[in-house]
Amino acid sequence: MSSWGDFLRLRALSRARHRVTAAAVVGAALTASAVTTAVAPDARAATTMRITKVVVNGGKDIVLATAAKRVTVTATISEDSALEQVWLDLENRTGDRLNFHASRQATCSAAGTVKTCTTTLTLDPRSDMVHNSLAGPANWTAYAQAKARDGDFDSDYFPSVAVRRLVAVSGDAGPEPVRKGAVLTVTGRLTAANWNTHSWTALAGRPVQLQFCKSPCTSYSTVRTVTSPSTGALRATVTASADGYWRWYHPAPVWATAASSPADHVDVR
Repeated sequence: MSSWGDFLRLRALSRARHRVTAAAVVGAALTASAVTTAVAPDARAATTMRITKVVVNGGKDIVLATAAKRVTVTATISEDSALEQVWLDLENRTGDRLNFHASRQATCSAAGTVKTCTTTLTLDPRSDMVHNSLAGPANWTAYAQAKARDGDFDSDYFPSVAVRRLVAVSGDAGPEPVRKGAVLTVTGRLTAANWNTHSWTALAGRPVQLQFCKSPCTSYSTVRTVTSPSTGALRATVTASADGYWRWYHPAPVWATAASSPADHVDVR
């Protein structure tokens, strides 16, 4: 009978995208083909264990700047026996190419037949395979595998949240105070965490909204939209008409976060 360690070693080599059940690892020697070949539908009936859900980062997108970030991964497992080992993974894969992979053994609740298993994984642009091209929801998945004391076993892939680059925008409106009807200039700069250079760099070619909220402020409205240049510098001129708050707002693309500059109050006299 093949051991749990045999399976882990083979899985590390193959990283197959198929379910492997207890029936697939019991019997003759476990080979790579057993890992890379999908098992018959009735083979899974040999085990009572079911991994029913895996949640990454509490279901919220992972926002990554330029430093390491720890992310919680939690699995829900239905099993009537004590759990012996549970491993939870986060990975990004394009076809057969593994772009990112983090794996760690989980700690599980002992009581009841529905158990919760949790671990923390680290994403670090400075040392891991994290680069700008991986930002967004595409190709991110979670993987869980578990073995119980009575021999039950289950494994599967689950959807993961997106991993997004953190964006920041600054802003300043002047002169302050300003005469009513005079020209008011609002400037700022749009930057984003760059996972390739491990630094904050200008974000070019992005639509950024200049927004105003009249005092007393209840909601912002968009006055105009500008496109950020290669320097990330933002600039717009408007006619001062009333006291209120000015800010820049960057709508979120699929690969980055939304961002707002701090509200800048301008007194119009």
